[in-house]
Amino acid sequence: MSTATYTRELDEERVLRTLIESTSSVTGTRFLYAIVENLSKALGTEGAWLTVLNKEKRTLKALAFLMKGEWFEDYEYDFTGTICEEVVMADKLVHYPDNIMDIYPHSDTLRSFKAVSFMGAPLKDVDGTTLGYLSVLDTRPIPADDRLSGVFNIFAERAVAELRRLRAEQRLREREEKLSSLLDSAMDSIIEIDSALRVNLVNSAAEKLFGFGAGALEGNDFARFLAKESRDRLSRLIKELETLPDGRKKLWIHGGLSAVTADGSPFEAEATLSAYEIDRKIFYTLILRSVSERLEARRQISSLMDAAKYLEEEIVELGNYDEIIGRSPAMAEVLEDVRKVAGTDATVLILGETGTGKEVIARAIHRASTRSGRPMIKVNCAAIPGSLIESEFFGHEAGAFTGATKKRVGRFAAADGGTIFLDEIGELPLGLQSKLLRALQEGEFEPVGSSRTVRVDVRVLAATNRDLRRSVEKGEFREDLYYRLNVFPIGIPPLRERRDDVGLFARFFARKFTKRMGREINPLTDDCIEKLLSYHWPGNVRELQNVIERAVITSPGGALDLGRALPETVIGPGGASLPPAKEAATVYRLDELAELERSNIRKALEAARGRIYGQGGAAELLGMNPSTLRSRMKTLGIKKP
Repeated sequence: MSTATYTRELDEERVLRTLIESTSSVTGTRFLYAIVENLSKALGTEGAWLTVLNKEKRTLKALAFLMKGEWFEDYEYDFTGTICEEVVMADKLVHYPDNIMDIYPHSDTLRSFKAVSFMGAPLKDVDGTTLGYLSVLDTRPIPADDRLSGVFNIFAERAVAELRRLRAEQRLREREEKLSSLLDSAMDSIIEIDSALRVNLVNSAAEKLFGFGAGALEGNDFARFLAKESRDRLSRLIKELETLPDGRKKLWIHGGLSAVTADGSPFEAEATLSAYEIDRKIFYTLILRSVSERLEARRQISSLMDAAKYLEEEIVELGNYDEIIGRSPAMAEVLEDVRKVAGTDATVLILGETGTGKEVIARAIHRASTRSGRPMIKVNCAAIPGSLIESEFFGHEAGAFTGATKKRVGRFAAADGGTIFLDEIGELPLGLQSKLLRALQEGEFEPVGSSRTVRVDVRVLAATNRDLRRSVEKGEFREDLYYRLNVFPIGIPPLRERRDDVGLFARFFARKFTKRMGREINPLTDDCIEKLLSYHWPGNVRELQNVIERAVITSPGGALDLGRALPETVIGPGGASLPPAKEAATVYRLDELAELERSNIRKALEAARGRIYGQGGAAELLGMNPSTLRSRMKTLGIKKP
């Protein structure tokens, strides 16, 4: 049908009246539906729709879509290659009166609706931003008639006005949500009151501080939560604010306020007061920060420091480890390393088997350091449940998790200015290692349940009986944390490699336990020492201490009886402990063992061409620490070839 001979009846007055009546009492989605429906009726088209643009996805999503009397819900389509893309690109009214399929022959949408004509235009905000698009489609021509275009533009103006309103409403809602989030995320308690001290608005921190549920504090008389002196002071300050000029209606409340919670618990708070006016009504903003929490935190730090001091004194008294026992060459090297590193702030990784005295070495480093006036705080990473390790390290806020009824200061904060000793570091859960790494590198952390960053100055000593390098290869320990800890490694040789020290330890422990138990025991004989030397000591110094204690207990007086105290094992090849059942086949004399060890070391040195250290060196061939090998060479009288 030719557009030149085709016309449409149009009663503009009726159209405008219908438009006003259908949209005057509705907003939002119902308004947009009314626009689309009445536009289709006014122009006599088969369909009309209002869409919004998603530039990233290159799609148009319909807010209201009517076609042949049917509403299409959640209609979204890719506009690439369609007539709608032309509207998007042209950014102005696009009108095809007839034969649109000749122009867009590949459009499945146009073909499915048997479209003949199209009219569409962008809907723009005052700043030029495109809010959406309004379009009509028909199976008959839409002639190029100024009246039709005028009616289309009237509907477009009504539609864009509503979209602008919706956009402004959305911005206002987002602003209110951000403001609410800002207030609720604040750690300080924020309370809005009127001149009668009636609570109008509070944030979450205030509800938590006063012990109320959500919304329960609002409407209360705030005076009931203040001590009498504080009530009078607040009333005086409110009157004082009224005399101040606009822009300066704010005060710092010197000395703070004394308040009580819902259950009557008293607390002291720092406070500020400000005033503002809305609709000729004056409101006051009171910001509180509990000083009681700060005092509690200081009390806990003091308590931890006292506990650390007590533990140090207890160790000195019971263990008498002020002077490290050991005259063997291997221990001489360890003590030399302690002397070198103690005066620095370098991180030290102490390596050794269970019972070798890693904590004793850590305490020796701390006592010889410039931080000795502050405590050394110990954390046993293997003894704390995984769910509590983060809280133990970094502390937590009250209510951070179930059972956290009070704020707690962590071990890192307690060690500020001093030393923290991370024992059994190899047992630390993988999930916490990244947080520990940050604390070591940056000297800062956030307590559990808090967004507050705490900075500390802590010297780190760590210890483990595990092969951390192998743990890294297995993915059980972070490589970056390993290198952060392995700044200055100190390896403590096991007792079986410090045979010169066995007698020293035995005599020391014998004196210690006889004094504690009030016994009189003769000094250890050479025979006793020989028996002790024949044992392999898999439990190292700690096991030797237990053996001597048992021997003192079972010896009524006179000579020390090792019969019941010493495990019934003998030395096998390579120094391994063997049960009595294998004694007949594999028992060696100590001098034979020494000769066997001497022969093995010489063969390793020959194979390594005299090299002790490095890849292919004698220490690697023997599976020994190089310093341990040198110690054994001195003990056995072996000279480097």
